[in-house]
Amino acid sequence: MKLLALSSTLLSTASTLALPGNYWHQPAYFVLAGDSTTAVQASGGGGWGDGFLNHTLRSPATGENLGHNGATTVSFREGGDWARALELVEEHEKWWDVFVTIQFGHNDQKPKANISLDEYSQNLGDFVDEVRSAGGTPILVTPLTRRSFSGDPPRIVESLSNETAATIAVAKSKHARYIDLNHASTEYCNEIGPEACHVYNLNDGGEVEKLNGEDNTHLNVWGSIVFGRMVSDLMVEKYWDIAFWTNPNVTMSWQIEQGVAV
Repeated sequence: MKLLALSSTLLSTASTLALPGNYWHQPAYFVLAGDSTTAVQASGGGGWGDGFLNHTLRSPATGENLGHNGATTVSFREGGDWARALELVEEHEKWWDVFVTIQFGHNDQKPKANISLDEYSQNLGDFVDEVRSAGGTPILVTPLTRRSFSGDPPRIVESLSNETAATIAVAKSKHARYIDLNHASTEYCNEIGPEACHVYNLNDGGEVEKLNGEDNTHLNVWGSIVFGRMVSDLMVEKYWDIAFWTNPNVTMSWQIEQGVAV
């Protein structure tokens, strides 16, 4: 079963890392590129990024969260964030295995952004090529679901399906790594339901620690930890070199996989 395979991977990784003499591997360095659903918790924004960096990595693995509130695949480049991401790759690639997560879509899809799905795909593909040229490994991430429900019984409104499909298509065409966070987060939220999901909501007043906020898109601090673990689990399941630098939380991973509210 998928769960047993993941648990086995996490446990074997922890055992391997506990042994001396394994540090011939260069440590992992993560550059997180994305919109507010990746970004640091703040008024009007907050995603999985800090939960991932601060609660799933085994030292000395580390990274930097460049998630930017309101960012699109166009504005992230035009505002200088993408240049900074590439700088970080070039600064670290000699002594670290540098991974760049790339997650957009929430703002690209908005009419005011005026970005077609083809342009979105082209922009993602350019990001992949440029990370590779700089010496890093790109990882495309499908967009975190919004926690908005409809129907009886209530189900997640899947408003990012086009961006998800486009992201996966780009990854496959570029033979690039990817994780399907949209599918995993949608599945988990459907399992635990609206009340449990809204515990992760950011409070519109900027109280980033408060539970049960009004913002169904962004994550509070606890939400960042939970969905940061989800991102980690999706990577560990597919990529051994990342599993090596992961500090497992088998209990939380089991709860997420089983659809038990954390």
